[in-house]
Amino acid sequence: MTSALKAAADEFLVRYGGDVFPNLFTSAKGTIVTDSDGREYLDFTSGQMCATIGHNHPAIVEAVERAGKKAFHLFSGMIPEVVAELAQVLATDWLPGDLKRSIFINTGSEATEVALRMAKMYTGGYEVLVLGGSWHGITGGAASVSMASDRKGYGVPAPGVFVIPEPNAYRPYIVKDSDEDSALANLELALKMFDMQSSGRGAAIIAEPIISAGGVLVPPKAFMEALRKAAHDRGMLLIFDEAQTAFGRIGTKTGSEYFGVVPDIMTMSKTLGGGLPLAAVSTTAAIESKLHDDHFTYYTSHVSDPLLAEVGLAVLRVITKEKLVERANVMGGYLRSKFEGLQQKYEQIGDIRGAGLLLGVELVTDRNSKQAAHRLGGLTTQKCFEHGLSMNIRRRPERGSVWRIAPPLTVSTDEIDRAVEILDRSLRESLDELSRNKTA
Repeated sequence: MTSALKAAADEFLVRYGGDVFPNLFTSAKGTIVTDSDGREYLDFTSGQMCATIGHNHPAIVEAVERAGKKAFHLFSGMIPEVVAELAQVLATDWLPGDLKRSIFINTGSEATEVALRMAKMYTGGYEVLVLGGSWHGITGGAASVSMASDRKGYGVPAPGVFVIPEPNAYRPYIVKDSDEDSALANLELALKMFDMQSSGRGAAIIAEPIISAGGVLVPPKAFMEALRKAAHDRGMLLIFDEAQTAFGRIGTKTGSEYFGVVPDIMTMSKTLGGGLPLAAVSTTAAIESKLHDDHFTYYTSHVSDPLLAEVGLAVLRVITKEKLVERANVMGGYLRSKFEGLQQKYEQIGDIRGAGLLLGVELVTDRNSKQAAHRLGGLTTQKCFEHGLSMNIRRRPERGSVWRIAPPLTVSTDEIDRAVEILDRSLRESLDELSRNKTA
């Protein structure tokens, strides 16, 4: 690591929160990232949950080179051929139900903004129902509907946002005979409260099919079906934020397919760009037609950029060619079995959940109290990194201490074995250290 560049980072960069690492980083390939000292780490978060087909996949590199020979960027009204091709591929091969028309922008936050603008213009309303623990972005409208963290200190949010307590089978808000009954009781009460407070101008219900930042929570199918009905009954649109669930990570093409529920609007981002800033929002032809008639606008500097469309097509082709949707189920099952083995060994692993290669591992002090093991989670994550494994942990007092495990879909069994060995070692070392400190 060059000390001059590290000093430059410390002096000139804005600190933007989240995990901070001691070194700078120089390169990434497949499941490996390399720091300035030349040390390699297994990346079990796929960067920021984006490098679905592995870092710097040759197909992505080739796509960038193709764009360099044709065009990186055009005026927003000039639709590149490759953008039309990407829209067609999405509609014919990936989108559920009658979702058909798409707009291509850059980030998940931006996709949420587009979806909310669509829903508000289409319905004439402004009220939005969101799930607790959700994360839809950090821009103005997106931040107002994100409940996972970072809501304080940024001024007055957009009005008309109402929260549905997230369905959490491990920590249910309302205890019933089954996970499904608990989740539906949450929803029933939240809808009653919304109906009491609503001004009658509902616009949308927005939900992640799997609530990732909230602790990798997988709702019961009946809950998602009830969201669909609740939106329809109130004249609201249902929005699925599929930033992390689309394009194979959970073992299906989309979260919509996983649950058998089709939204009115779907947002996609992280997994579409394979590490580059590409996002999409898709809706039905009927909704798009009314929006167009009502003069819907969302023209930005980088809407419909050809560079990113080339990359998006490359990502989708790799997922199809390498059968990564199916592979996510196989490798996800293998990874889950390894975690279940650790769960038999450690009382502190309270719950394992998720789908495909998006898994959550919740740490507790003991399984009876289910008290969140925040110190253990933070220390173990640190030791994992020291031993060559990069993971992400969500530590919220109200939602527990949960590792989000999301390696690239190209991860190998050998890489999974190495990661689990590091985790096993780090967890053992952390427990020993905390025990020594407690008795000292």
